[in-house]
Amino acid sequence: MEPSRPRLPLLLLLLHFSLLASPCSARWRDGGGVGDLRESFLRCVARRSPATAADPSRLVHAPGDASYPSLLDSTIQNLRFASPRTPRPALVLTPVTADEVRACVVCCRAHGLTVRARSGGHDYEGLSYRSLGRSPRFAVVDVAALRAVRVDAARGVARAEAGATLGELYYAVAEGSGGRLGFPAGICPTVCVGGHLSGGGFGPMMRKYGLAADNVVDAEVVDAEGRLLDRAAMGEGLFWAIRGGGGGSVGIIVSWTVNLVPVPAVVSAFTVHRLLLRRGGHDEQSLLRLLTKWQAVAHALPDNLFVKMSMEAKTINDGDDSTRHPLVTFKSLFLGNCSDMITQIDHHLPELGIKPTDCREMNWLQSMLYSYGYTNGQPAEVLLDRTLQPKDYYKIKLDYLTSPIPTPGLIELLTKIVEDEDGSIDIDPQGGEMSRIPESGTPYAHRSGYLYNLQYFVKWGGDKNVSYEDDHLSWVRGLHELMTPYVSKNPRAAYINYRDLDLGQNVEGNTSYEEARVWGEKYFRGNFRRLAMVKGEVDPDQLFWSEQSIPPLVVSTRDAGLVSDS
Repeated sequence: MEPSRPRLPLLLLLLHFSLLASPCSARWRDGGGVGDLRESFLRCVARRSPATAADPSRLVHAPGDASYPSLLDSTIQNLRFASPRTPRPALVLTPVTADEVRACVVCCRAHGLTVRARSGGHDYEGLSYRSLGRSPRFAVVDVAALRAVRVDAARGVARAEAGATLGELYYAVAEGSGGRLGFPAGICPTVCVGGHLSGGGFGPMMRKYGLAADNVVDAEVVDAEGRLLDRAAMGEGLFWAIRGGGGGSVGIIVSWTVNLVPVPAVVSAFTVHRLLLRRGGHDEQSLLRLLTKWQAVAHALPDNLFVKMSMEAKTINDGDDSTRHPLVTFKSLFLGNCSDMITQIDHHLPELGIKPTDCREMNWLQSMLYSYGYTNGQPAEVLLDRTLQPKDYYKIKLDYLTSPIPTPGLIELLTKIVEDEDGSIDIDPQGGEMSRIPESGTPYAHRSGYLYNLQYFVKWGGDKNVSYEDDHLSWVRGLHELMTPYVSKNPRAAYINYRDLDLGQNVEGNTSYEEARVWGEKYFRGNFRRLAMVKGEVDPDQLFWSEQSIPPLVVSTRDAGLVSDS
């Protein structure tokens, strides 16, 4: 009789068959070659998307392909992350239909790749296309080619695919409605709607109509299983999460359907400057009184009047000498004519001294060009130029004010702003509709009681190359630290569309909800827990992962039902 053979333990046997059943996933996690990954991925998408089968190579781009560098770099807006030293994705995927997006997601899962979605590449920390890890075990699904916009003026809605820019959306809305309708979103026309609305979406009409995300009524998203879901199919929990919870955490946005808003035939705007040439005297005291009064009233003005303030350094040359001085700028948008706006300003903020010659009338579409800085009557078609925004090196941080900055803080700002000629500060008023929407209405939680958002910028480009980076980063981080006594607390609030890795980040392979609360509650306050619960329902395996993606929080069946139904 033959000796008995030793039996494999049941667990080992199951592991053996699981590896046979899913060779792609196991192989690529163990470091299969780039060429092998590319070929296997091509076969996968060809099976999953019949329309792609004829030429799947137009969809899949690996580091060895001639198309890879230009496609990856095409929408890297922050040149700090365009360095060859930046960890790059294993694949760049360029779907042109929703069906191809679905195929990309399914095949990424099969190959053990996490997914990062990119529409316009404006993520301030570059997390839609780069990793901070050592191993490029992720793919970028770039949806820039999905850019159709359809306007239904009779119903007052528009459907915009994720790769459409704000400029393209604005142009289509104005053309499709005969100038009667607009949309409340940001001033940068090259930002794409996929990411902008996912994080909320500031803009000069937010005091009247709320954030861009507050006006979303439907969406299409590809989830972690590769399903294309509209609002009815995804449920209210996921629909809540995508309207302000940040891009790339719970799925890939394919399209938004948004409510459009009425705009008058004539809107008006002004831009006025106050240059402080002498510190410590009457001129500075006058400017401080103006800044104090503006802080007291700008968040409480009529909803159709938006007046923001910014600071930068202006260099004045005097012979062989040059000196920097604080330049304060006030910029407005009023949904009405100049006469009515000046009446409002004279009543609420007479210290600004606005004259009829300061004010310009235009239509709403022209006002979006004006807000971006095109103030010389450029044609509206400029909004369709997807290369309008120059690429720069930059770092941006953000705070919120729940009370006005006192005079000592304003003096500190006027001093700090001249230390970096490439730095600037923008302060945008909230209030109005922003305050009336409940904190839990969308993931954007900074509502009632949040008077202003305070944005710190430093940008450098051209011959001011990356060798200047340390000085610029030190300045903007120092400014953020300087403002600590004056800004929101417990937590010190931040905004996901102004992503900031200084606040904290996930560690690959160890993404913990409790650890992520350090940065997550700054972005979302109490809504962070609900976002993590939604993540736990729809993507517990974290197919959609980045250094600041929402971590999953798995809860009881009863609590999960509350998230889905609320």
